[in-house]
Amino acid sequence: MNREEKTELLGLLNEVFSNSESVVITEYKGLTVAEADELRNKIREAGASLRVTKNRIAKLAVKGTKFEALADMFKGPIAMAYAGDPIAACKACVEFAKNNEKLVIIGGALSDKTLTLDEIKALAAIPSIDELHAKLIGLLQAPASKLARVTKAYSEKEAA
Repeated sequence: MNREEKTELLGLLNEVFSNSESVVITEYKGLTVAEADELRNKIREAGASLRVTKNRIAKLAVKGTKFEALADMFKGPIAMAYAGDPIAACKACVEFAKNNEKLVIIGGALSDKTLTLDEIKALAAIPSIDELHAKLIGLLQAPASKLARVTKAYSEKEAA
């Protein structure tokens, strides 16, 4: 990788760190190509992205961003999952790690707060925004649909 490519990668990573709400740092050592592809697909489906990059460049790119505290985590074979959704990257990584012990979650950050493994697992347990919207709509529709059923049953009883 020449100097120009490194500069371009540095700018790209700095933009990623600046525009993301959450970042999860994982160690992917031992994953086969098929497993790595499966991980990328699951993370993409969750609305997040995965990037394997040079640690030195990642340490430089994280400086001056809200994820600056993550710089010490960039050691060894590291992949980082990131997303604009605060829980998408956490959820995808935790779900994949449940079924594949080769993926080790090292830590992460949500905005400017560094997260431990337990905190990442707790975030992963939170329902997604779409699930919360569906629950809210269901709760709002329940009284109206119950009223409609009671009214219909009453009118059928009157007709009989």
